[in-house]
Amino acid sequence: MATELLLLSDVEHLGKAGDVVKVADGYARNYLLPQDLAAPVTKYALRRLEKLRKEREELARLQLAEAKAKAGKLGGLVVTIKAKTVDGTRLYGSVGVQEILEALEAKSIALDKSQIQLEEAFKEIGTYEVPVKLHADVIPTIKVDVLEG
Repeated sequence: MATELLLLSDVEHLGKAGDVVKVADGYARNYLLPQDLAAPVTKYALRRLEKLRKEREELARLQLAEAKAKAGKLGGLVVTIKAKTVDGTRLYGSVGVQEILEALEAKSIALDKSQIQLEEAFKEIGTYEVPVKLHADVIPTIKVDVLEG
């Protein structure tokens, strides 16, 4: 048998919040309903979903505004990191996300490790551009100067 449910949250490989889906009884009874990811299709569930949607939209709007404000601070920011070198150009070790975070904290800017979009650690002296993902739509770049020190 199949049960028809209204999704209250996005469920991977099943659907997005607001979708009406048919799932196996056991999947509904043992996973979706106890995790509060879905509800039976009723007027109450539709009202609850609309309330959740409005709350999420407001939260997303606030997060976007906060990300844009933080992007204003990061725009044009230059971070200088001094590192030991082997021969004047190659670094003894490397400069990675942790060193960039420490340099930003010294400038009173707090970011999460996952927000720094560094493909690979820097292994030579130079100036690099590093994207910072503050929000899906807000990705400013900062300049990182790696100097011999």
